[in-house]
This record gives sequence, C-alpha cells and structure tokens, in this order.
Amino acid sequence: MTNRRNFLGSAAALGGLAMAGVPLRAHAAEMLTAVSYLPPSYADLAYGSQGFVDRVNQAASGAVTIDYHDSARLVSADEQLPALRSGTVDFMFHTTSYVTRSLPILGVLGLPGVVGPLYENPERLRRDGPLFALIESELAKQGLTCLSLGGGIMEPEWIWSIERAPITSLADIQGKKIRLVSFEASAALEHFGAAPVRVPSSELYIALERGTVDAAVANISTINGRSVQERIKYAYRLPVTGFAIGAFMTTRRWQALPEDAQASLIEAAEWFDEESARVANEEWFEQRYWPAFREMGIEVIEPSDAELAEFDAINADVRQIWLDEVGAEVGQRAIDLALGEEA
Repeated sequence: MTNRRNFLGSAAALGGLAMAGVPLRAHAAEMLTAVSYLPPSYADLAYGSQGFVDRVNQAASGAVTIDYHDSARLVSADEQLPALRSGTVDFMFHTTSYVTRSLPILGVLGLPGVVGPLYENPERLRRDGPLFALIESELAKQGLTCLSLGGGIMEPEWIWSIERAPITSLADIQGKKIRLVSFEASAALEHFGAAPVRVPSSELYIALERGTVDAAVANISTINGRSVQERIKYAYRLPVTGFAIGAFMTTRRWQALPEDAQASLIEAAEWFDEESARVANEEWFEQRYWPAFREMGIEVIEPSDAELAEFDAINADVRQIWLDEVGAEVGQRAIDLALGEEA
C-alpha cells in the first residue's frame, strides 16, 4: 500500500535524481500496436516496414515503442484498415492497391498511363512534395494520417506469360486468360481483349501450370516470392498498374501522441521515405531478380513508345472513372503532379 511516508520518500528520491542531472520522463512511453500482412520472407517489400519499426524501437528518446505483428498474424490484409479505424490497432503498413476502394485518392498510384512516369520519377511521391501533400489532405478528410508512402511506387506490375501463350505486344493480349487483381488493371487489359481471372498469389504457380491462366499481371516481388519465374517465358514490361507501401495512423491517434513520440515516428518516416521503395526497386529487383531471371532464359520485352502511347490513350476512360470517384479537380491535380506537369 502506498502511504504518505512512501510517497514523500519517492518524491524526494526523484527530486534528488533531477538535481543530479538525471533526466526524468514527463510521461510513460507510448506503445503502438502495428500490423502488416507481409511476411519477413518478402525481404524486398518488408525491408522498409521492419526498418521503420527498428528505428522507432531503438531510438534514444524511448518516447514510443511499436509492438509489430507482420505476416497477417493479428489481422488479415483485408481487415487492416477496419482494425485501424476501430482502434484495434494503432498503426499499419499497407499496400495501397488493397485499399483504393475505401481510400480512392490512393488509386492515382495505380492508374494506367500514370504508373510508368511516376515509377521513373520517384521524387514526385516523396513526403515533402505536393503530390504527397494532396494525398495526405484527402486522407485527412477520412480521419487518416499518412506518414509516408515509401518515397515512391514499387516497380510496376508487368505482364508475365508462359511459353505456349506468349504476350510480347499489345496485340498478343487478345483472348488471353490473365491473372488480374485490381479494378484498374482489369479494366485496362479488357480493352485489349483480355479475359481477367482473379487468382491469389498463393495459387498463381499452379494456375499457370494447369493453364487456368496464360499470364499474370504482377509485381516482380510476387513472381520471385512464389517461384513463378519457373513457369514464365516472357516478361512484357508494360506498366499496367502499380502500388506503394504506406505507413498509416488515424488522425485521432496521431494527434493524441506526445510531441516526442511524434518526432520519433517522423524521423523513422523520413528514413522510410528515403529507403523503402529505393532499396526494393534498386537493390532487390534491378540488381538481384532481373539478372537471375534473364539467366533462367526469361525473355524481356520493352514496349515501344507507340505501344505506350496507345495504352495510355485507350485507357483514358479508366482514368475518367477514377476522376469521377475522387472529384475532377482533385483527381486531375493528382494526375498532373504524378506526371510532373505541375510544380
């Protein structure tokens, strides 16, 4: 039991520490429960989120600690956003393509005709830039705070096809059964005669082996992580769609944090912004996966400028659907910023 004598003794001891120059914390360290559906085996994509967590947990200030649950061990990918909004979790790392139906402003990161230029110019998505500020302001209307979108989108999702059903041009898409996931990608390739088939990444290898699909639209991390390159003969590098990995909190939870806890998270977010997409795209995909794939005999085909222009032009209606959803003024500004057409 705490009595008056014990209390006075404790107060005196604390006062003595303060006089001796030992800093005293004004409040207990904040604990945040954070989630991601990515397992550590996806070292390319998981590098950034794990690094973010490590930087916060190892910070000298000790103002905040993250209790991190990866591999969808706490909630599934589809449950992450509802869990964040309800307060079941405090923080999430999420792939933007999973939540564009709920957070439509993030759809700009996967729009056909926008993905290629945005990937080639990652600085346009940095957290100190106007595109990020616009996205951040739109998310704030839904009570969400985005600390970073990883400093850029990941390498776009290309078209990967098997030997007996090659896709090496736009014309080859006609009549092919293609694994597609997002609305934007499905709508884009349907214009060229594709038959979209929804297949989870865990079943993609066997779907290609059995002929359930002839090809897949996927990020190279999915191809490597599921050993799909063993079934693939052609990689047609048409930037169909794309995604970023973002760090999100509810605005309510963010604003409730003490300033030193916010500062620790901002410092980690700045590192995440510099390193997450860059390391995945350069050190994993470009320097490791692509050389290995080429050595396996995968033929890599780059679309011509004329094909890219045709793909962009024909998919104007896909962009229009998105513009109608988010609002013409906001949506067009986001597209312009992603394309570098406005400072």
